[in-house]
Amino acid sequence: MSKPRLHLDADVSYRALQRVLLERGHDVTRTPCEWMPLDAGDEQQLLQATVRGRCILTFNIGDFMRLAQSHPAHAGIVLAHQPDWNLPALIAAVDALLTRTRAEEWRGCVRWLNEWRVRPEAR
Repeated sequence: MSKPRLHLDADVSYRALQRVLLERGHDVTRTPCEWMPLDAGDEQQLLQATVRGRCILTFNIGDFMRLAQSHPAHAGIVLAHQPDWNLPALIAAVDALLTRTRAEEWRGCVRWLNEWRVRPEAR
């Protein structure tokens, strides 16, 4: 079983998010990169991530829900509602997702990042 590899689509393409996740030992790419131009459309991002065996994280919920139906053999789609996330919470949740799941369980799956939201402990 292998660790999931992740691609941050153009909407979630924060350099700081990628940098911290790389520092924590995760395999994370972002738009733009050598194989994904900055102006790539949603479908191109999903298909290129899939070819490379990468789940894709996006805030673009509607478009990626439609794309998941058109391309059911994708490598995984992680959806997040942008207003619900600040950078520290996003880092913690994505780190948890990449640590607690395996690449094999993502094929064709669409899941919400909220599943890995790190909640502060009750005081």
